[in-house]
Amino acid sequence: QVQLVESGGGLVQAGGSLALSCAASRSIFAINVMGWYRQAPGKQLDLVATITLGGSINYVDSVKGRFAISRDNAKNTVYLQMNSLKPEDTAVYYCYARLGGWNYWGQGTQVTVSS
Repeated sequence: QVQLVESGGGLVQAGGSLALSCAASRSIFAINVMGWYRQAPGKQLDLVATITLGGSINYVDSVKGRFAISRDNAKNTVYLQMNSLKPEDTAVYYCYARLGGWNYWGQGTQVTVSS
């Protein structure tokens, strides 16, 4: 099992930046896939970005060139740097980990982008 705790959300104007962090309760050397999902009000949960232990990265098209995912295995932390934010990026952002065939989620952190 693993517990995930997100931090770094908040309110920002369009065009601004925010950096999210996700701290895991155990070593993430054992966790191949980690990432970020988001859920906007009234909408489904959508993938934002994933990163594997080997460093392979995947982004949803809408954030390519603006967001950057990274992981620091020594600190058991995954990051999401979000630049050039748009009002449509407003959502609750959830950290994700897949371990032992199970999916784990953090409690979420709110990101609000004002126009």
